[in-house]
Amino acid sequence: MQYMSRSTVIEVKGLHKAFGKLEVLKGIDLTVSKGEVISIIGPSGSGKSTLLRCLIHLEKAERGSILIEGRPILDPDHPHISESEIRTRCKKLGMVFQNFNLYPHKSALENVIEAPLVVAKKPRQEAIRAGEQQLEKVGLSDKRDTYPCHLSGGQKQRVAIARALAMEPDILLFDEPTSALDPELIGEVLAVIKDLVKEHMTMVIVTHEMSFAREVSDKIVFMDDGVILESASPEKLFNDPDHPRIRSFLQKML
Repeated sequence: MQYMSRSTVIEVKGLHKAFGKLEVLKGIDLTVSKGEVISIIGPSGSGKSTLLRCLIHLEKAERGSILIEGRPILDPDHPHISESEIRTRCKKLGMVFQNFNLYPHKSALENVIEAPLVVAKKPRQEAIRAGEQQLEKVGLSDKRDTYPCHLSGGQKQRVAIARALAMEPDILLFDEPTSALDPELIGEVLAVIKDLVKEHMTMVIVTHEMSFAREVSDKIVFMDDGVILESASPEKLFNDPDHPRIRSFLQKML
């Protein structure tokens, strides 16, 4: 297999994933460059979240290839990649989930430092200092000792973003980060993501927030029924999409 150019950080080719007889991904090709923000949009059930989960190896695809910063985590030319190698390569990625996935019995700070302590084996004081910096970054310094049950949905999601950042990933994946939030709380989470855009963080964002996707993205990917129908600039995709399915979807969403 020909490896990626230096500026390419994710390359997916011919990715197929099924759950039993249900084929969810039907030959996905996707390239993400360093510093790029890509939003993946499309109807529910189109395979968007499954694609992200395959990228970070929470699901294993049956066919195709995935390269992270030039190193394969799935590759027919390298069929015997060990789980430890895959885990090491996936540390380049951080993921923010739709439903926060915080430990309910740990404070905000304890949630943020858990992976640096357990996975990265950082000294506790170093992890705490870094965790406090990440909480400050998402505007939650005053909530460091607060447990998730006493946080709003928007605050929980900001803790989840701080937790992902605490592992110092090169790439952040967001799986519908605002879909579980009340409308008035969405803005505070989107503001944190916009700050990361200004820092040139590489991000792949599955979202139903069309105006947000249009504002922050370098590229919009439209998925439907397990395939990518179009990948284009926000201006092109929102103003002049190639596919009638996309035009129909956007008319309903906008």
